[in-house]
Amino acid sequence: MTSTSVPVTPELHAYILEHCSPRDEVQRWLIERTAELGPISRFQIAPEQGILLTMLTRLTRAEVAVEIGTFTGYSSICIARGLADGGRLICCDISEDWTAIAREAWRRTGLADRMDLRIGQALDTVNALPQDEHIDFAFVDADKKPYWDYYSALITRTKPGGIIAFDNTFRNGDVVDSRRAEAGKNGDPDPQAIHEFNGRLVADERVEVVMLPIADGLTIAQKR
Repeated sequence: MTSTSVPVTPELHAYILEHCSPRDEVQRWLIERTAELGPISRFQIAPEQGILLTMLTRLTRAEVAVEIGTFTGYSSICIARGLADGGRLICCDISEDWTAIAREAWRRTGLADRMDLRIGQALDTVNALPQDEHIDFAFVDADKKPYWDYYSALITRTKPGGIIAFDNTFRNGDVVDSRRAEAGKNGDPDPQAIHEFNGRLVADERVEVVMLPIADGLTIAQKR
């Protein structure tokens, strides 16, 4: 007998949020401020993902964390709150406009001193980091085609026991078979890229992998 996940209806999702730790005043402000950007606000992670990021960061006792794709800052706040005393989060993004909102959110939360924002190509930023194993936690939520490149740059710099988490690994459900992944929705090329990434990641013996049915799929890889 196989156990399967329960489909998350809007009613069940509302119930989930009611039974997770509540969002604080700054997080609620940031959700509303990001919604003002229009359809692109979908880039913001789900609140339940944010709580999990805080827990994972805290459980790894992270002192050095990396985020690829900061957007308006919701995930960075969640990660920074889980950092050990004196910990730092390297935030990688290409947009001064989106991260200006993040900077305001960091100021409001009192977490600005934990943030190291680096504007530019994320892969260049990570490749410029020291090559020794010094990263405790990383979160990847950016353009999908380079996911394997991001992973390759991060995994060699991640400590044993460290975690790398990846958002959007369902890609709207189109990753379930190669035909749907190739077609995607509205000609979106990302499902195929994520489908291939998922297969390569689970086959990599350097990590233990779990894919969770949260939001659009959250995959967690822990370095052995």
